[in-house]
Amino acid sequence: MDYRYDHILIRYGELSLKGKNRKNFIHRLSDNLKKALKGFPTLEFEAQYDRMYVYLHQEDCDAVCEVIAKVFGISSFSPAMKVEPTMEAVLDSINQAIDLSTPHTFKVKARRHDKSFELNSDAINRAVATQILKNSDWKVDVHHPEVTILIEVRADAIYVMTEKIEGAGGFPVGVGGRAMVLLSGGIDSPVAAYLMMKRGIHLEAIHFAAPPYTSAEARDKVFQLARLIAPYQGDLVVHVVPFTTLQLAIYQHAPESYAITLMRRMMMRIADGLAQKRHCLAIGTGESVGQVASQTLESMNCINAVTNMPMIRPVVCMDKVEIIDIARHIGTYETSILPFEDCCTIFTPKAPVTKPRKEKCEAYEARWDWQEMVDDCINMAEMVRISFKDEVKNEEEDLF
Repeated sequence: MDYRYDHILIRYGELSLKGKNRKNFIHRLSDNLKKALKGFPTLEFEAQYDRMYVYLHQEDCDAVCEVIAKVFGISSFSPAMKVEPTMEAVLDSINQAIDLSTPHTFKVKARRHDKSFELNSDAINRAVATQILKNSDWKVDVHHPEVTILIEVRADAIYVMTEKIEGAGGFPVGVGGRAMVLLSGGIDSPVAAYLMMKRGIHLEAIHFAAPPYTSAEARDKVFQLARLIAPYQGDLVVHVVPFTTLQLAIYQHAPESYAITLMRRMMMRIADGLAQKRHCLAIGTGESVGQVASQTLESMNCINAVTNMPMIRPVVCMDKVEIIDIARHIGTYETSILPFEDCCTIFTPKAPVTKPRKEKCEAYEARWDWQEMVDDCINMAEMVRISFKDEVKNEEEDLF
């Protein structure tokens, strides 16, 4: 028989810790996988207590694996051959699946879920290893093998695998509720978004645009960053906020040193309003303590004072090297460093205050009717849905 990979076996990882919520987590993971793999129409899915099986039905195994690798809630996965529950079928499949002409070190690791199977796990390991040793120049190395042969014995079938691929880990996106994340064109905010998704939080994003001071290239850069992180939850809604009028009003009514603090306070009010409008439960940012003037503890205290919504700052205690390492890992770094500046960068004052006082912020804001401008920003925000495969699409319908 000519064996080939006809399944992908998925292991849940952290889901095993969730007790009574386990079914909900598995159901969410199944939905997320189906959504992520919608480009492969013939796939079938079977979820069990401790594993999920994807039936390939002639689909490209490598292409499917590439998508699965970005779905949170998966500890690891393996392309697998499903064979009849007999040792003869297992040994036959290994002969077909492994090229024994080139010597390698190897290890066999069997797991017998069906305790009624004729051999226990150790006996299966020995039987498979003996066949390989008799028919090749391969050598056993149980500590650092070049090839690990994985065998899982179930009641209805045996799954034979020669590769264990690391999954994205974390929780399935959606089990942790919904949040609104501030997405600039920098390095930090896409990393923060990725880390929030990893904890099961479904995100929508806000980008503040200030044309003509910010360019169309800066907007496109943000959309490209959104497209790079969208696969981790299927797609991503980005709210593009027209911020120019409000930003100029800040400079007209407050000293330059307080401009960044006041801009961030206004941004937080707008994020709060959009989050409530979109039924989000928290606001996420890419702030890291001490990195810039608006990210000192004093500044964060002044900025946070305008909202009661919970704040999530996944990179708050990371240094820049750590953040860059994650950005490279998720593929956003090269886009983030493109020289198209956002509204905060363009309007950065020469000497921003690093220890702002809340009373001063409130006194400066009392000089004009900023509430109407904030409301306009919320109401005029352009809602754009971004998918990693599809073109950018303007959204007009309510998602709820």
